[in-house]
Amino acid sequence: MSRRMLLWWGVGCLVLATALGAFVVFGYSETPGFDRWWNELIASVRGDWMYSFALALNWVGGGWVAILGVPLLAIVALLLARRWRSALFAAICFAASAGAVQLLKQLFGRARPEDMLVVSDYGSFPSGHTANAATIALVIWVLFPKAWTALLGALWVLAMALSRTFLSVHWASDTLGGALVGAGVVLVLAAWLLPWVRHRREEPVEAPVG
Repeated sequence: MSRRMLLWWGVGCLVLATALGAFVVFGYSETPGFDRWWNELIASVRGDWMYSFALALNWVGGGWVAILGVPLLAIVALLLARRWRSALFAAICFAASAGAVQLLKQLFGRARPEDMLVVSDYGSFPSGHTANAATIALVIWVLFPKAWTALLGALWVLAMALSRTFLSVHWASDTLGGALVGAGVVLVLAAWLLPWVRHRREEPVEAPVG
């Protein structure tokens, strides 16, 4: 994918996320019908295995594990592979994504569902857990653009999004917004930094002897 395409897709994701937040928060006096329907559907079919699954992802995708543990693990792995430019790119993406999520949370201040099963921070839109999952997925895909990385990344984001609604800490639209923010940030930064990340210093050519 060209730099221009990466930029357009990234900006498009961020614009869509912002527009979605404005639509669900300022366009409705109450929670939109789809969000309420999905929340009620999940509550009616939620089983013990869903709850355990969601709690595990809640731990992996939030708190110090998501803020420090996962990013540091990814950065260290890239450094051990002698890809310090990729490690720096990943670090910038993680920081920028987290900043964008907090900015939109403060901007919209959306109330969370009343039947939350775990304690969470201020602001329901966008989902920080889902944004973080999308950031991880897109960073891996940008650095290792293979079909299997794209598939695993998509499954990871979907699983995280579902887990947030299983626990009723987010509306469905919050998770879509989070996925758009995480993906958009990485794509915009990739359009800017990817040529530098992929740069390889040419070794000097030795003159032939004799």
